[in-house]
Amino acid sequence: MPADRHPDTVARLLVPSLTLSGCLRACLWRDTTRASGTLSEAQRESHFAATPLCGLTWTLQGGGWEVLEGGALLTIEHRALLGGPRSRPVHFRSDGGVRSFMVALQPEALHALTGLDLSALLDRYVAIEQLLPGEDWRQLNTQMLAARDEQECMALLEAFFLPRWRALQQERTAAPERGRYRDWMQHLALRAIAGGHGASLRQMERRIKQWSGQSLRALRGISRAEATFFQVRREMEAGEVVWSALAQDAGYTDQAHLCRETRRVTGFSPEELRRRIDEEEAFWPYRIWA
Repeated sequence: MPADRHPDTVARLLVPSLTLSGCLRACLWRDTTRASGTLSEAQRESHFAATPLCGLTWTLQGGGWEVLEGGALLTIEHRALLGGPRSRPVHFRSDGGVRSFMVALQPEALHALTGLDLSALLDRYVAIEQLLPGEDWRQLNTQMLAARDEQECMALLEAFFLPRWRALQQERTAAPERGRYRDWMQHLALRAIAGGHGASLRQMERRIKQWSGQSLRALRGISRAEATFFQVRREMEAGEVVWSALAQDAGYTDQAHLCRETRRVTGFSPEELRRRIDEEEAFWPYRIWA
């Protein structure tokens, strides 16, 4: 194991039931409590890429900060958060041992279930109770924060979302099954076109932004970046990565274009990102997502 990766931290990817595939993309569990006394500052950090997905996060134990550009720390004051889509990478640091359960939601599903305008949540995270003050959400927050482990969190989450998602699906056409961002993005565009007879292109773009929080152009960029990320992991397992060939295969103008887009989505050049994923504890989200 690389020197900066700690043997006693836990990072797991959990996949929700197939019935919820159009609503919940995946869940992440992070537990560093066994290593709390031995983690360096760098090992207490977590890096996340830009994403069209929304997120629910419950911090069962511990706390921390968002690391802003320039290194300033912004205290995370609430233990139950709802985050909107992110147009840029984000970076957090915990105060020691932490246990947290994170849920990646399809933005269109979150909009349909809650009525929230996701364009107002772009690059923001807010206390769940402030945006969704209903008693059912309050009870969910209480139960999640008292859960023993990730399995109990998953059971509570599915028990909450399954009846609501089934009721919604009876009123609308089915969303695409779990897949890459590209499949969901195409479905979103088709829905906007189908529901906008006589509407202008600007009106359809506004509808997509309300449902997803971002423009279709931004979604296409993240979709291509995700596809490239998975291709890099495959080529790393097979042998050497040839960046120029990879850029051409992924549809970038050239290698420089690939580098610019990778830095925009992740904050790092492709080669630096590859190295950090392999060597650094803070890049655990990338490792389990792949």
